[in-house]
Amino acid sequence: MNLRNKRILLTGATGGLGEQIGLMLAQKGAVLALVGRNQTKLNALKVTIEALDANAFTIQADLSEPHIASSVINQAKAYLGEIDVLINNAGVLDFIELQDQTDTRIAEVIQTNVTALIQLTRALLPSFQSKNQGHFVFVGSIFGSLGFPHFATYCASKFAVHGFSQALRRELVNTHIGVTYIAPRGIETDMNDANTVAMWAKTGNAMDSAEKVASIIVQALEKEKQEVFIGQPQTFFAWLNGVLPQVVNIGLKKQTALAAPFVKKT
Repeated sequence: MNLRNKRILLTGATGGLGEQIGLMLAQKGAVLALVGRNQTKLNALKVTIEALDANAFTIQADLSEPHIASSVINQAKAYLGEIDVLINNAGVLDFIELQDQTDTRIAEVIQTNVTALIQLTRALLPSFQSKNQGHFVFVGSIFGSLGFPHFATYCASKFAVHGFSQALRRELVNTHIGVTYIAPRGIETDMNDANTVAMWAKTGNAMDSAEKVASIIVQALEKEKQEVFIGQPQTFFAWLNGVLPQVVNIGLKKQTALAAPFVKKT
């Protein structure tokens, strides 16, 4: 896919990964509708993108709020005219024991990571179907294939995104509408608090820079890949978890003990 002049809606644009995706797409000549919660950060990113001689429009929206998807799609279409690509990148996580996670926070994680993503996709699908072209990108996680302790709700949300992307791809198999699923491991962004970063270091889990992951995502879109998993040995363990989960249980037992002192307490 040639990204020049492609009209792209990007959620989670003010996060570390989203910002890098937006900048790289702008460098490719894409026209962007940027979705984020922080209008100040959105404005700053818009200025940076315009300095690259690219066009961008901002949409301030909190995807943790129910029933916001249609508004986001309508605002994007008002600016772009049409949408060629939707990149579902917005997400939140907690490194916490499930017993300490509130009902309100569980609902916020599921709404942001799953429900809003599905509703955005559904709201845009009719226009993709009417022209029999378009592309969806879902930024998932290795934790969408590998349940990791102290990330139970986040893992549940990313397993959902992985399954949704597979089902949608198969539903659209006789069309020219593409579906790409990306599964990064840990990323060096503010999404991870200090305890999470310390835990990754203690357990020996490497993290990738936002720039590296963004580059892989943009390349996957250009090549219209179906699924991309990022990082070893995490990718191997995600595969092994689907074949011999009991073996992975043994391997994670030690990591669970190492992680325990860093877990957020309420």
